[in-house]
Amino acid sequence: MKHTDFIFSVFVCLLILPFAFNKELYDAYIVFNAEHGMVMWFLKFAILSTTGELLGLRISTGCYYRKGFGVLPRALVWGLLGLGINMAFIVFSSGVPAFLEYLGVKNTAAVMAGTLTLEKVGIALMISVVLNSIFAPVFMTLHKITDTHILATGGTMKGLFSPIPVGKILQEMNWKVQWEFVLKKTIPLFWYPAHTITFLLPAEMRVLFAALLGVVLGVILAIAARKG
Repeated sequence: MKHTDFIFSVFVCLLILPFAFNKELYDAYIVFNAEHGMVMWFLKFAILSTTGELLGLRISTGCYYRKGFGVLPRALVWGLLGLGINMAFIVFSSGVPAFLEYLGVKNTAAVMAGTLTLEKVGIALMISVVLNSIFAPVFMTLHKITDTHILATGGTMKGLFSPIPVGKILQEMNWKVQWEFVLKKTIPLFWYPAHTITFLLPAEMRVLFAALLGVVLGVILAIAARKG
């Protein structure tokens, strides 16, 4: 283990452990999340998904940081993407059960609010499949565009706010990696089951689980960026 690995491990522990062992802090987190959900989703993804990207950089290059990586621009982008993810969770977790009701499935809301049953697992899986099949490809492609722009402009905040050449980035993107790894592998093999579990959890646990998945998401997209 390198010295930087130890520092990174300590940082992650300091980030997570206080909430695990201090009930008052955890309760305050739950209350604040309930009252200021969009703010918390911004902060969670800004911190945790950026941490995941740093971990992904370590896995793929052997170091946690390099010049031009753009930690602050990435954190801002991840925070904004987190707002979109929260919106998607709300829309699809409500919309998919409503659509199932339209198709003739009865009492979907009551099933999702009840105890764990096979029917509940099926509905949660359906929410996850629809969410990740419709929203995730657009979201991950958008992240790739911003990631490329950050690197191309030197990883600075000023560069982040410069015009993004979306057409040029899309034209030059490695679509083979985007399809073969990001979309074809991670969505069905990881995100379908991971978000099925997410929608089976109680609301207060769902918040923490989604936050931890933010770290995984950062790692996956960072590794994909290195592949590309």
